[in-house]
Amino acid sequence: MTSVDSRSVLVITSLEDPTADLVIAELYSRSVPVTRFDSGDFPAMLAVAARVGGGRGWHGWLETPSRVVDLTAVRAVYYRRPSGFCFPHLDPQDARFAVAQARYGLGGVLASLPGCLYVNHPHRIADAEFKPAQLAVAVEVGFTVPATLITSDPDAAREFVKEHGPVVYKPLAVPAYEIDGIPCTIHVAEVATDELDEGVAGTAHLFQARVDKTADVRVTVVGERVFCVRIDSADGLLDWRTDYDQLTYTVVDPPDGIRRALRAFVGRFGLVYGAFDFALTGDGEWVFLECNPSGQYAWLEPYTGLPLTAAIADLLTRGMR
Repeated sequence: MTSVDSRSVLVITSLEDPTADLVIAELYSRSVPVTRFDSGDFPAMLAVAARVGGGRGWHGWLETPSRVVDLTAVRAVYYRRPSGFCFPHLDPQDARFAVAQARYGLGGVLASLPGCLYVNHPHRIADAEFKPAQLAVAVEVGFTVPATLITSDPDAAREFVKEHGPVVYKPLAVPAYEIDGIPCTIHVAEVATDELDEGVAGTAHLFQARVDKTADVRVTVVGERVFCVRIDSADGLLDWRTDYDQLTYTVVDPPDGIRRALRAFVGRFGLVYGAFDFALTGDGEWVFLECNPSGQYAWLEPYTGLPLTAAIADLLTRGMR
């Protein structure tokens, strides 16, 4: 008789996360115990008591409004951008102290659970979100990478545009950004030398040679599985995220060299999941643009039939191997 694995899967995410909803539904269909919470709810709606010692790693419990989880009985953690710790009732200095204690206390315990699989580990996500590190590793593993400049010097930016134009600007990170209270996305945009004024000196900027592409490719790596989707746009969009209505999707196979480089890339960062973006040139070359260790995938499933949610649920169900 096969024994039933009663260990839980922890899903650590914000309140509104439809991608996590899909994975949780798939896990429930497999009778896998799931506990979902947002670490940002600590301590108002989340409590923890964790011990270490006596030859044992972290043990104890985590309590949500509906569950009590044994910290030694977690098979996997699905970590998807939970909200940050917040103590609005405290004065700024005390709030900074409380946030630090929560981050390194609860956050440290959740990142150190014994014998469980992380998809992805929060520390590995943090490492992989640095675009300069991504680009350096991409070169090392053999991806083709566009000429790139990171600078705070206006003259260096203007010289780069003259040398490699046309050039696009990309944000190095995408924190919450609102205009008149409305959340906005900062899209990739082409820049000219006359747009590069002294404002460049205000912070770091990433400029990159524009790839002469015929299409884009979104590659989703889930454990050992690699799913590739070619994305075509009717108007040849620079940034396909600006108009989903004109996109078409085709499942494709990656070249052997790309597959090997993908495995090397995720291995270098210790990732189990990654959403990669490539530009596809007219001669069939795949040019690396970026990897999002917490990237979205669910919108692709209805158009392609790819079993992406099931693949993630497979990983979480198996846990650490």
